[in-house]
Amino acid sequence: MNQADSERLESAMNQLGLTNVEKPDSADVVVLNSCVVRQSAEDRVIGNLTRLAPLKRSKPDRVFALMGCMVGPKTDELHKAFPYVDVFMRPQEFDPLIDLISERKNIDKEGCIGILEAKPAIATHVPIIHGCDKFCTFCIIPYRRGREKSRSPGELVREAEMLVKRGVKEITLLGQNVDSYGHDLEGDIDLGDLFRDIDSVERLKRIRFLTSHPNDMSKHIIDSIAELDKVCEHINLPIQAGSDSVLYNMRRGYTRDQYLDKIDQIRQTIPNVSLSTDVIVGFCGESDKDFDETLDIIKSVRFDKVHAAVYSNRPGTIASRKFDNDIPDDVKKSRFVELENLQKKISTEINEGYLNRVEQVLVEEVKNNRAKGRSRNDKIVHFEGVESMVGEIVEVKIEKTGPWSLQGNIVSRVKVLSQVES
Repeated sequence: MNQADSERLESAMNQLGLTNVEKPDSADVVVLNSCVVRQSAEDRVIGNLTRLAPLKRSKPDRVFALMGCMVGPKTDELHKAFPYVDVFMRPQEFDPLIDLISERKNIDKEGCIGILEAKPAIATHVPIIHGCDKFCTFCIIPYRRGREKSRSPGELVREAEMLVKRGVKEITLLGQNVDSYGHDLEGDIDLGDLFRDIDSVERLKRIRFLTSHPNDMSKHIIDSIAELDKVCEHINLPIQAGSDSVLYNMRRGYTRDQYLDKIDQIRQTIPNVSLSTDVIVGFCGESDKDFDETLDIIKSVRFDKVHAAVYSNRPGTIASRKFDNDIPDDVKKSRFVELENLQKKISTEINEGYLNRVEQVLVEEVKNNRAKGRSRNDKIVHFEGVESMVGEIVEVKIEKTGPWSLQGNIVSRVKVLSQVES
């Protein structure tokens, strides 16, 4: 979501006549987009803000802006801590900076066409629902990004059409809880309906989506993934923990058996699906037995990827008020390493199954005659290529596998392309 916000703000500043520079000390405007989902992320934000302070002293008219989840409804403390920052913007609140730049450059911002559209790219992100209503005990997001608010299907189709005209081939539909899309709109609308609307956009090749919640991934959504050609067969379905007691303390709203039932439903409906998940290691009160139950889930489901994070207390969350952060750091780190090693073994074994298979790969970039793209199952694939291939879907025979990516050689770059565009 932060990446999508950054893309939109970058596009807006380009529309206002600003161009990118490589280093902050060469910039007239410096924007730091913040994430505070973990303490380490917030620490990096504070460190970067502190290191940037001398740049303001050396050039007082340089504009500094802090955006993202570190900026809450009240900014008094931020103003005191970082008085050299000119603008503080909550997520998706771009106007304060745009207004300041427009005023200094004497530009009518309303004259900038597509000012908050994503910048052109082969693959880009489109937020479809902002905020979250779940209030998981470990999460600060609902307090920073607000409650759920869906964008209208018509608006999203128009944006998809515009992006395709500008060269976009793949769109990832985004939401803190993307499966909740449409619950706040009039009529009976959900993510499955939006899939069908976006699937009709001509010359768009692929649709992805992030991030799902087990309670809101309905049969209709699953069926739509299976039925629609452009929706890729990859689902990120966070479990966060494999223990019912930890899930209860996290206020996730499901049990491990309910989660496993959902996985079974997905795999029965989409047999060729790839699955990834998110796991928090060392949440408050997590016992050795609780952690073993998480490992058991990883072993039984055999996810293609696991995004693991060590729990850190976030002030302002329910967990920070209700529970003690009682798991020693060394225990958290030991559990994290054990989980990572287990998943590396599983990912290696799963990817070995792709050896000698032919995968359809959307070419995202080519550097030094080495091309990189992703298969429909979200596998990163490397192969020899030329710049003109960027944006094409090519067939690649997999000749080498590893836990994190695949390598191969192209067997066709025309056949799949003509099929998609016909």
